[in-house]
Amino acid sequence: MPEAPDTQPQIDPSIQTLDAVVIGAGFAGLYQLYRLRGMGLSARVYESGTDVGGTWYWNRYPGAACDVESVLYSYSFSKELEQEWSWSERYARQPEILRYAQFVADRFDLRKDIQFRTRVNSAVFDESTDRWLITTNHGERVSAKYCVMATGCLSAAKDVDIPGLEQYKGKTYFTARWPHEAVDFSGQRVGVIGTGSSGIQSIPIIAEQAKHLTVFQRTPNYSIPARNGPMTAAQQQHVKDNYAELRTRQYNHYIGLVGGIEAVPTLTTSALEVSPEERQREYEYRWGLGGLYYYTCYADLYSNLEANETLAEFVRGKIREKVRDPKTADLLCPKDYPFGTKRLCADSGYYETYNRDNVSLVDIKTTPIETFTANGLKVGDQEYALDAIVFATGFDAMTGALFNIDIRGRDGVALKDKWAAGPYTYLGLMTAGFPNMFITTGPGSPSVLYNMIIGNEMHVNWISDAIDYLEKDDRRTIEPTPEAEKAWVDHVNEVGETTLFVQTNSWYVGANVPGKPRVILPYLGGFDVYCQKCDDVVAKDYEGFVTA
Repeated sequence: MPEAPDTQPQIDPSIQTLDAVVIGAGFAGLYQLYRLRGMGLSARVYESGTDVGGTWYWNRYPGAACDVESVLYSYSFSKELEQEWSWSERYARQPEILRYAQFVADRFDLRKDIQFRTRVNSAVFDESTDRWLITTNHGERVSAKYCVMATGCLSAAKDVDIPGLEQYKGKTYFTARWPHEAVDFSGQRVGVIGTGSSGIQSIPIIAEQAKHLTVFQRTPNYSIPARNGPMTAAQQQHVKDNYAELRTRQYNHYIGLVGGIEAVPTLTTSALEVSPEERQREYEYRWGLGGLYYYTCYADLYSNLEANETLAEFVRGKIREKVRDPKTADLLCPKDYPFGTKRLCADSGYYETYNRDNVSLVDIKTTPIETFTANGLKVGDQEYALDAIVFATGFDAMTGALFNIDIRGRDGVALKDKWAAGPYTYLGLMTAGFPNMFITTGPGSPSVLYNMIIGNEMHVNWISDAIDYLEKDDRRTIEPTPEAEKAWVDHVNEVGETTLFVQTNSWYVGANVPGKPRVILPYLGGFDVYCQKCDDVVAKDYEGFVTA
């Protein structure tokens, strides 16, 4: 009797085969590799840079630092790692965070499965094999059952949308792609375009070097003093002794800002229910505390415009106190959007920088930049001669890095086309029609409005458990149903509409990129609620997903 034909589709022998491919060697990619390896699966991470670190590898601009306390902005998966690593500052700066990522890669011997200097050009789902075909810029082709997009939320720099750049003869720098070698602005006339987080962090340092610094501001931002400083040995030990409790509080908090060195209360009362005097005391306390702890202040600050305005006016008052020139202070005061609905910044001497004689502020909202010239920038009838220009112009957030890869699912449908009107995900983790493709901290998850390392860690754990579920039951694929996906997107939008975030033109809604659909990108229901929803889906045998 003849043997039954082999019904298993064959993979081209010229194509390498792996169980999983991970794209990106930032904090999500490193931990995902660690988990996959622990499950006995073959995996490779592709990274376009020359080292690990993700956003902290690329963003080397002067003053780059974390706005979440270092002891909170760290992995929780290894108790040994928590005890072995010590942070030098309350808010670690880029070099130290990069060293931490490198330490983790070496501590767990991850580098041997990371291929650096490699950009993934395409990821295409092959329905005949139920596998992903990954193609790199080196011409490599790899077939993998699982594809994890650990590409980062803030990793695709926004294009410059000012005409005439090609004729400018001076030096140009992008905060998102800063040179690895030191940049010295001594004796130079420098322009900085953009006053988001990277601009606010870099401007005070550039001002100390430059002969003259001109800041071109389209929209003023709210910024809170970071109050950064060295970590004492006693503070380090206190945190290490209490990490278990600290992590429990992080995972059970809607935004993860629970206080590392000292506990910071999360208020549940309305800002309008307390007396003006009590409210003033609370605002002063958090201003003195530093950092982003206004996000855990009164419960209605981000849903009630009247409540929000009490805090917005408090911060505007602080700006006016810091900046001596009333006209400049007024330009630096945000007035047309609620506090905290653009990314809230933490700074070290930002507003005080405008008291320097060598610093000027130019309002380009009233009079936009017309064009680059050979020697600088033309704004209205005035040309600003500049030896160097720094673009602190932000990112195509949350979807840009994914769209930089040609990702195609079932029937050859491109992710870019499926998401043409806005991203469609289930739980921010997967998208229908793209089996076995997982996204870390993607649109539709708390993502950028939570502690990114812990958020990524939670996602990697969920992804790894889902892969383990498939492997143990000998299943080939998992993907959301269109119905579950639509219900989740509707829920994300409904929750978003109850907040003040949707009233602001920010990258949270894609408004910073011309032509990008204006939709709420992160899930605003809180990390604790989100985790429970993800757990419930698993407990109900992956409700809303279909497996084969």
